Amino acid sequence: MPTSKNKASNCAIPGLQAVILAGGSGTRLWPYSRTLLPKQLLALNGAQTLLQQTVQRALRIFAPEDIWVVTNEEQKFEVTGQLKALAPVLEAQVVAEPVGRNTLPAILLGMDRALTRNPEAVVAVFPSDHLIHRPEAWEGALGRAADLAARGWFVTFGVAPSRPETGYGYIRKGKELGQDSYEVAAFTEKPDLARAEEFLASGEYFWNSGMFVFEVASFLDAVAKHQPELFSWWRKRAEAPLNDTYRTLPDISVDYGIMEHAGHRAVVQADFGWDDLGSWEAIHQVGHKDETGCVMGGDVLALDCANSLLLSQHGKLAAVNLTNMIVIQTRDATLVAPLSKVQRVKDVVNRLKAEGSPLVEAHVTVRRPWGSYTVLEEGTHYKIKRIVVNPGAVLSLQKHHHRSEHWVVISGTAEVQVDDTTRLLYENQSVDIPKTAMHRLSNPGKVPVEIIEIQSGPYLAEDDIVRFDDVYGRAKE
Repeated sequence: MPTSKNKASNCAIPGLQAVILAGGSGTRLWPYSRTLLPKQLLALNGAQTLLQQTVQRALRIFAPEDIWVVTNEEQKFEVTGQLKALAPVLEAQVVAEPVGRNTLPAILLGMDRALTRNPEAVVAVFPSDHLIHRPEAWEGALGRAADLAARGWFVTFGVAPSRPETGYGYIRKGKELGQDSYEVAAFTEKPDLARAEEFLASGEYFWNSGMFVFEVASFLDAVAKHQPELFSWWRKRAEAPLNDTYRTLPDISVDYGIMEHAGHRAVVQADFGWDDLGSWEAIHQVGHKDETGCVMGGDVLALDCANSLLLSQHGKLAAVNLTNMIVIQTRDATLVAPLSKVQRVKDVVNRLKAEGSPLVEAHVTVRRPWGSYTVLEEGTHYKIKRIVVNPGAVLSLQKHHHRSEHWVVISGTAEVQVDDTTRLLYENQSVDIPKTAMHRLSNPGKVPVEIIEIQSGPYLAEDDIVRFDDVYGRAKE
């Protein structure tokens, strides 16, 4: 039987598996986060992204083969690349949803993989976008939770509230179980400010951290009882891959679908320095503040500002006499709002979606499994990109129905195929790609290839790509 083991805390839990949820829509930290680059894939507090920090922490207890990371198809290659930077074996541990269906279906996808390691597994579920400031205490709490889960409890982790927070769900604790653990008396959705103040004053409530531990058999029994449609899909997984019918599943969270209805629920006090970087206000709270209470990052000039969050990813940001404000500047968008109104960032994103704005989907620089591209300029019937291809990488064999392209090599050596002709291009050499021509770009060298691409035509969106062969599995029949 596989065993995950943490030498630091002498915590050995037979069959313990980790499912890390790494999907996301990229709305709450817009404009830094986008659909293709949500917050867990960003480095917000150091060199590592939040996902990498989560997986690195899990590796203190779990063997790499016992960690499963569930993301979606659009983010799969970025997630895989970030995990490979930690340990090459983790590349095989990524599970991709064909479409987002909330946490309960995602957990079942990860659980399907976990059961291949141990059919009697105890599964720990972690979001990929939380900060844990005291990992040793986290390990001890996980050990207590796993012990309860092995005895049939559905376990979550509760954070002692430090303020009347309206952005978190709450857990009311019941009978004490020992070792900082309690029965769950009730789950409560995000409250208004008055109720949040009551919860804080009562001392009977925790913030719901969104982390869970449960024994697989008990969990599946609860799915069968409370979510029969999902359980029917689960039972048929031997007949066809789970992904084949995933789009038909209900969009439902594990909190609402299981935890609010199940019996035998427990909460372990999460006294390990937990922060959910779920809003710009939270980024300000945990950030390094200067003597005025401001958190600043990038090229920022602040004059007579106080208690504000001022971040710039591109260009000089100058702020004068701002108090209790956030100003977030990227190359293509700027957000300005009072700190007390940061929850309305979702309203901004929803409005942009309704307008069909590309600002919701991606930054001007978009990472791909082969490298990246940056949109330098675009207008009616033209777009200019800088494309970087990693050493040894190969783009798909493709064609476009609505645009032609002109490539100029800026650095490195590019191998270019246009229809039946393949040749090498060096610095300052160029090639034309006519509309509907089959073409492919590769980097046979040991240094990155950088090219400038000029697109022209009546339609220049990314979905005007027909792939015929792709080493990353993106070609459509």
